[in-house]
Formats: sequence, structure tokens, C-alpha cells
Amino acid sequence: MNILRRLHHRPPYLLINEVAEHSPAKLTALSLPKGDEFYLQGHFPNTPVVPGAMMQEMTTQAAGLLITEHHAPVVDYDSEKTKGWALGVLRAVHNAKYKTFARPGDKLVISVELIDQVDAVYRFKGKIEVDEKTIMFNEFSLVNIEEEKLKGK
Repeated sequence: MNILRRLHHRPPYLLINEVAEHSPAKLTALSLPKGDEFYLQGHFPNTPVVPGAMMQEMTTQAAGLLITEHHAPVVDYDSEKTKGWALGVLRAVHNAKYKTFARPGDKLVISVELIDQVDAVYRFKGKIEVDEKTIMFNEFSLVNIEEEKLKGK
């Protein structure tokens, strides 16, 4: 899957490095923080850890990839060419639990599962694992909206 084609996010805010596998109901992606990411600067000095908000965003971006690849309201969605839509916009975080820390050098395995869809609202379960141990899990909803709403027009 071409991540840049499917997501509007760009570095330094693009947090997904690779998609390992995907289907219309599930997607697994990888994030590989190296230590020079903007969100690690000062979080925390001399002991960098990935902020919980960024782990939430990693699951959100993974779910956004699933939506744009398998549930886009247009055929062959392209983030640079398709106009009129903002896909996979975070609507709500229903639950989030953080069990331990992610650090530079960790391989974060991000898994999302589509558990419900009503019209343009998609509800997901997500989790992040390091060394096959779950370090966070969540439930959240994304929505597809018209691009003009995103721009505030």
C-alpha cells in the first residue's frame, strides 16, 4: 500500500513507516521511532518516551489507511488528487489504556480492527505491541467529512 497516496499526513507528522497487512476489516502497520522525532524532543529529557497522544495518533493513522484503502466514498482515493473529502478524521476516543512505554529503537506493531460502521462513521479497536506485548489499546471513531468542513468554510 502506498501510504502517501492514501493519507494526507506528511513528515514530520506521518507516523506510519510501513503497512504489513490489510483487509477491509483489519490493518497492521509499523512505526519505528528512531529518537530524532519532534515529539520526543523534551518528552522527557534524557529519557525519551513516545507520548500517549502520539500512540493514539498512530492507531488513528492506521485506521485512516484502512478507510482510504477499503471504504473511501470515491474510487481509488488519492490524497493529492482526490478533492472534496477529508477521510478518517478523528471524531471520538472512547477508551484508551497505556500499559508501558514505547522508546526510540522499538518496533511498534499497530493493529486496528473495524468493529462498526454507521454511514460515514467508523468505530475501531486498536492496539500497539512491542516485542509481542501489548503496550496500549484503545477504541475510537473516525468520520469522513467534506473537505470544506475541514478547511472551516
